[in-house]
Amino acid sequence: MNVAEQLVAQLVDAGVRRIYGIVGDSLNPVVDAVRKTGGSAKGGIDWVHVRHEEAAAFAAAAEAQLTGELSVCAGSCGPGNLHLINGLYDAQRSGAPVLAIASHIPSVQIGQSYFQETHPDRLFNECSVYSELISTPKQAPRVVNAAIRHAVSLGGVSVITLPGDVSDEKATAAIPEYSKARPAILSPNPADVAEVSALLNKSRKVAIFAGAGVKGAHDEVIALADLLKAPIGHSLRGKDFIQYDNPYDVGMTGLLGYGAAAEGMKDADVLLLLGTDFPYDQFLPETTTVQVDNHAEKLGRRTDVSHPIHSDVIPFIEALLPHIKKRRSDAFLKAQLKKHAKIMKAPIGAYTRKVDRIKPIHPEYAAHVLNEVAAKDAIFTADTGMCNVWTARYIDPLGTRRLIGSFLHGSMANALPHAIGAQVSHPHRQVISVSGDGGLSMLMGELVTARMHNLPIKVVVFNNSTLGMVKLEMLVNGLPDFGTDVHDVNYAGVAQSIGFHAERVDDPRDLRRAFQKAFDVNGPALVEIITDPNALSLPPEITGEQLIGFATAMSKIVLNRGAGEAVSMATSNMRNIPRF
Repeated sequence: MNVAEQLVAQLVDAGVRRIYGIVGDSLNPVVDAVRKTGGSAKGGIDWVHVRHEEAAAFAAAAEAQLTGELSVCAGSCGPGNLHLINGLYDAQRSGAPVLAIASHIPSVQIGQSYFQETHPDRLFNECSVYSELISTPKQAPRVVNAAIRHAVSLGGVSVITLPGDVSDEKATAAIPEYSKARPAILSPNPADVAEVSALLNKSRKVAIFAGAGVKGAHDEVIALADLLKAPIGHSLRGKDFIQYDNPYDVGMTGLLGYGAAAEGMKDADVLLLLGTDFPYDQFLPETTTVQVDNHAEKLGRRTDVSHPIHSDVIPFIEALLPHIKKRRSDAFLKAQLKKHAKIMKAPIGAYTRKVDRIKPIHPEYAAHVLNEVAAKDAIFTADTGMCNVWTARYIDPLGTRRLIGSFLHGSMANALPHAIGAQVSHPHRQVISVSGDGGLSMLMGELVTARMHNLPIKVVVFNNSTLGMVKLEMLVNGLPDFGTDVHDVNYAGVAQSIGFHAERVDDPRDLRRAFQKAFDVNGPALVEIITDPNALSLPPEITGEQLIGFATAMSKIVLNRGAGEAVSMATSNMRNIPRF
């Protein structure tokens, strides 16, 4: 057994069933070791050949987020493993347990400006919980074991830098025994529970804001909201875990938000932040705040927190519930739910009513129809930008679906490679990549990956021939949009040439049929939707500065490009006014 074979044996012991990557030079001993395992069907490891190492890291990140298990990607020396870095940043920020194998130049050449020389052990430090260079066969199994344990237990990226010559040497040290540790349950300090319960019992208006940390705590959070008569808002990452079957839901806040969540938090006497590290502090009100998180370093770093609680969410709620007085006024809750219902009818609902004959297609309507046609347990992956908005606002989680995106790193082009990882690891579930034309074109080569492996991914392309979110950012900052246009490409034609079932839709009446036909195909399919390029996402709260910026930008557009374009953009976004 050589070092590469020993490494692969350790990955098998840790439950790894596939590695995403591209073969080549210094990585070849590892790839050959994978070949010798016979693949996952024989208890070994599959090699999933992608077209770009960035996609390999994204795919591994999606698999790890969906399964909660270790996932692996790999890149050859120099440019190969350097391409991994963007996807690894995404995995690290998403808390995905991913191990990256960064093969390296011959060890004797390190430090000599050799061909393709980089220093992976330094490059990946900022996007990993563990990064180490393997210098000798004797060191190798302990480093691999440490990398696996760091990624799994800390929920992040581990990087192994392995010179090609070392990987081909004979293994000389025994493999450490690996068994996965059960996660600990973190309970709150009783003094914190007493202080918070006293605060809540004397407060009339309490609001809850939930993040991804409420995963598995849906029923407990609902029970707490019921006792407190508290509206529940959520972050985008918390949507999957708290929005469904929730009579207290008031939507999502932030730049992509909708509903009454922003107003509900602003009007509350006490705000309960449960399992969230929501980064946009401008949407967090200055009020008495209780924050519960099992990562103590996150407490109070976004907003002033009066009561920082270091605990898992479920133990905190279970400890708190017996101390909460029953019989509370529900006036505040009813007022927020009424606001939420009004907002969801107009403007959010206005985008999807009486628009089935309007061209260009409203992207909101397309997302609405997709929500109705998609499987009840579908996995959605969403490109950063406007696709984040449409999926956040119009795709219902149902408690059985999942939505994966680059929600913390905010990278373009994530949806398709995320979908690859989701489909490979969940072959019997419907996986839908909600891609923008800008994001898809950036890593469009991964359509070849989907076809090569005959993955039944369904790619839904929102083609507005513009970088919509960037356009909005420019306008609210008082800048006319510039450099945001994307050349119109027939993505359905490109997909057909690769071997996809593909269709281009420019009539909203054809959407439902096109989606259903694509979903019925036993293989990769793509539906390209020609959408309104002037449809912009407006946040739930619009500041005076944003209004001034928008007006200033419109003035510049009129002066430089004529009134027609400004009128077209304004008319498109007047759809916020409900249709009766």
